[in-house]
Formats: sequence, C-alpha cells, structure tokens
Amino acid sequence: MIDVLYFAWVRERIGLPKEQIETNATTVAELVDELRQREERYALAFSDLRALRVAVDQELTEFDAPLAGAREVAFFPPMTGG
Repeated sequence: MIDVLYFAWVRERIGLPKEQIETNATTVAELVDELRQREERYALAFSDLRALRVAVDQELTEFDAPLAGAREVAFFPPMTGG
C-alpha cells in the first residue's frame, strides 16, 4: 500500500487530495500507467507528464524512479515564482 498525493490542478482533475493504492508497479511510470487505466479523470490528469513533477518520499525524482520501499508518491505541477 502506498500513499499517493495530488496537488494543485492534478488534485482538481482527479478530485482527491490523497489516496492509498495497492500496486504492483515497480516504478513511478508504471504507477502512472495503472492510474491512467482506472478512470478517465486519471487519464486526463496524467495525459502530459511534461507538465508534472513527482516526488517519492518527499524527494523530487523522475518518472523512471523505483518504488521499492516507497511509502508516498506526490504529483504536482512545476513550481513557479520569483
């Protein structure tokens, strides 16, 4: 079981701030593929991965990052600011 967190417009598209997911995914990309297949709202939220960032256990990483031992994955848009 892994906690999956959604922030900003990702949360708005999916309609949840957080959920626990039972997954066999070995990488973030595999988790994203599983989520896309769940429902259209997930497919929409993950339709363009270039517009998303991901953190595993609160460390920014890439979509090919392994999930072994991970407790939390967070998806969010790139941060902006000055």
